Amino acid sequence: MRTLCASTLIGEFFVIGFAALVAMKDPDLAASTVWTVSGIAMFLCLALCGVVTRPGGIALGWALQIALIASGFVVPTMFFLGAVFAALWWASVHYGRKIDEAKARFAAQSAQSAQADSPAPDAV
Repeated sequence: MRTLCASTLIGEFFVIGFAALVAMKDPDLAASTVWTVSGIAMFLCLALCGVVTRPGGIALGWALQIALIASGFVVPTMFFLGAVFAALWWASVHYGRKIDEAKARFAAQSAQSAQADSPAPDAV
């Protein structure tokens, strides 16, 4: 799950940076405000890559997705891109858990078959 979620977050990192460049063209927004908000969001993307498997990591990821969609009020294209990344986030979490479960089942089966294949010690 971690790999899929981290890949989604890295993609978001770049999208947030590009959205900040677009937002800077708005004369009503100060460049310092745009880069402060975008920088915090970009940092959160990178930080979440490391804590996504810890308790609360997925919930923080969902909060980031909601914030990304809400950024559409500043850069309207972000409504669409935020929805796309929210769908990718869902898929990363959903299918990542399925992959983790399959890996655990495979490891358990491998351990069982290795135990069954090993010769039993002779009783004296």
